[in-house]
Amino acid sequence: WHMLWRYPVLALLVTCALTGCARQDSLDRIQTRGELVVVSRNGPTTYYLEKTGPSGFEYALAGLLAQDLGVELSMKPAFSLHSIFDKLRRREAHLAAAGLTLTESRAATYPHSEPYDSFVTQVVYVAGNTRPRRPEDLVGRSIVALADSSHVQALQALKNNGLERLTWTEIPEADTMELLELLKRAEAELALIDSNEFAMQQGLYPRLKVAFDLSEEQDMVWYLPPDTDNTRLLEKINAFIGRVREDGTLARLREAHFGHTQAVSRIGSHTFTRMMQRALPPYRELIQQVAKEYQMDWQLLAAIAYQESHWNPRAQSPTGVRGMMMLTLPTAREMGVTNRLDATQSLRGGARYFKQMKRRLADDITDPDRTWLALAAYNIGMGHLEDARRITSQQGGDPNLWRDVMERLPLLQKRTHYKTTRHGYARGLEAVTYVQNIRHYHSILQWQDIPDKQADAPLAAGEYVPGDIDNIRLKSL
Repeated sequence: WHMLWRYPVLALLVTCALTGCARQDSLDRIQTRGELVVVSRNGPTTYYLEKTGPSGFEYALAGLLAQDLGVELSMKPAFSLHSIFDKLRRREAHLAAAGLTLTESRAATYPHSEPYDSFVTQVVYVAGNTRPRRPEDLVGRSIVALADSSHVQALQALKNNGLERLTWTEIPEADTMELLELLKRAEAELALIDSNEFAMQQGLYPRLKVAFDLSEEQDMVWYLPPDTDNTRLLEKINAFIGRVREDGTLARLREAHFGHTQAVSRIGSHTFTRMMQRALPPYRELIQQVAKEYQMDWQLLAAIAYQESHWNPRAQSPTGVRGMMMLTLPTAREMGVTNRLDATQSLRGGARYFKQMKRRLADDITDPDRTWLALAAYNIGMGHLEDARRITSQQGGDPNLWRDVMERLPLLQKRTHYKTTRHGYARGLEAVTYVQNIRHYHSILQWQDIPDKQADAPLAAGEYVPGDIDNIRLKSL
């Protein structure tokens, strides 16, 4: 070694040989190691941990890529945008899948995939405050944005192009929920947020609204480490993105993770969050108990009960349905319910009826579509649902997918369609609203129930590799 340091070039070559600093084929390394390491933001649109394990749109999409490559998926959570790119620079991850915008400055340093989604940057404000309507209205306002984000670059561009007095505060976090919390607590007036993220989280913040779109549509891409031979890996990734786009997998993932976000009005979301604090607590343990009895997700049962009665065990409609789960008298009798106003009986009857609808569906329908279709049947009846599924099939859609059936359910209200069905007219649009509302409430309840929403929370047995708490490994999808 003493001799090597007298010849710096030779020393560098030996050091690189020992440390692996030479450019290597990243696809070879991934397949040799049998593992795809992905860094992602910790949040509801990207990657987070539920009680049942890892979840999130980016997690699911990256898992399919890992499956395509024939390797396991290992997720690394990051809690700031700087940390994401730092992990790439240090080659601690093979790619960053984190809802990241394609920008010139990032592309100049980091190789990137073809776009797989798009969104716009939105200015969000608190309803009741003065609404900004154009970039000039941002001057003099208290603005927050995520540090190292494309939003900061957009603000800097505005400042450089005439809005010299524009100021903002950069928040060193990776989750836009931090920005929404600042608005909620009146610690900031405005926040810059991606449209898909705000749509996903607005249900938790019903007083927040979009002021205006600050950008045109922007591409979302995956980034890879610099100074690495990513040629073959990028070819694989781009071919994968093209394939999942063409075969509908990408659309199904978007539907599964974001399809419910437009279901409930801002006023409806505000009511739900208020009722979650006031009306749910007295019945929470009971709902959990009944859900356990019927092997159901308790948040789903709670969401159904809210949609039916707003958690009011004495609710009654003009049509005669009554109780927490708003059972008709014939359904109550069929389910063994003797007192529809008894919350326990009503919940058990509703859970039993829902499970019955789910069992009656065709065996080849899988979750989550099986759950959404069962909810539609719960609302409109199995006969009408089957009519909608037949129409879906006749029109070239997939009768086993909720998003395809959802498009056709409203046709049951049109004479040209319902006159050809077995069961005739039905309020199909109402059934769509019913299911989408429940999906929205279910999502909010799930997210609220995750302790701190942190990716380093304990996982169920078998979901993590002991001794490596930073990584979550997916054995199969």
